[in-house]
Amino acid sequence: MRLTKLGHACWRLEKDGTTLVIDPGTFSGDSLLDGANAVLITHEHFDHIDTELLKTTSPDLEIWAPQAVIDQIGEIPAKVQAVRNGDTFTTAGFGVKVIGEWHALNHPDVPVVQNVGFLVDEEVFYPGDALTPPGIEIPTLLVPTNAPWMKASEMVGYLREVRPARAYSTHDGLLNEIGQTLVDNWLGMEADKQKADIRRIPVGDSVDVP
Repeated sequence: MRLTKLGHACWRLEKDGTTLVIDPGTFSGDSLLDGANAVLITHEHFDHIDTELLKTTSPDLEIWAPQAVIDQIGEIPAKVQAVRNGDTFTTAGFGVKVIGEWHALNHPDVPVVQNVGFLVDEEVFYPGDALTPPGIEIPTLLVPTNAPWMKASEMVGYLREVRPARAYSTHDGLLNEIGQTLVDNWLGMEADKQKADIRRIPVGDSVDVP
């Protein structure tokens, strides 16, 4: 499987000629869904979902998301399916398990919204905007590294709890070059400590996983 960082919190997963996109939000650039066969959306915040982009999709595209996201999307050409914690399904040749229910607390005056994580092919886990304990072995973790709802110590603690063989930074589009360097240093320290491939992948770059 090939993982490509498209921007901020958006990733493209490719294998056997099919393409799955996770969280194509407004911070992640253009052409996020080019060639996509299926889309997974973790929650309703605009940096994870671009409603206007979804209105231009093909009727053959499959979209899987929490009910709150589907309510927000409204009528679009694509095939839309609601998911919740514990669901399993296959889309575009990828096996997916849904893990998690709620977004991390962001602000005391902002309601906590639905947020699901997706485990793809028993290989790649994307928790969305939460540090959800997956409860199972995770080979590859897409780990949030910067957010209003998160402290650096929580990110490091999550890496030490999950202990993946590989972890790549996501949700980092708000960082300038100084912030990126800081995250790179933290991830490098953790990579050395855990003897694992833990790092930030620049936007547009790819990595292959088993």
